Amino acid sequence: MAKFECTLQGDYDQALRYFHDGILNGSMSASFEEESCFQSGGTRVTIRVYERYSWSGGNRLSMTFALVGDGEELHLSGITAGGSQGLFLKINTWGEEAFLDKLRELAQRW
Repeated sequence: MAKFECTLQGDYDQALRYFHDGILNGSMSASFEEESCFQSGGTRVTIRVYERYSWSGGNRLSMTFALVGDGEELHLSGITAGGSQGLFLKINTWGEEAFLDKLRELAQRW
């Protein structure tokens, strides 16, 4: 399991579209699985789950993506899981890190 978090500035809807498109275009096997959205007052929260195939691990892995916005202040969180091999120990987590690296790259370009 790997995690990336950061704080950004900008328009919530524009950021949500930007990261969604960037994640899906970052891997030919990436797919959007499901989302949950919530708003209370001026605070908005979107949680999405993406999956992709990990060539290095030979399996699929997921990334839970969360975007929280309060006006122009945005908090982004991404957590990957499921891309390792091994029955009792996590072995070969390269796929998880690679999926998360795409999110890091998108955040840096934002």
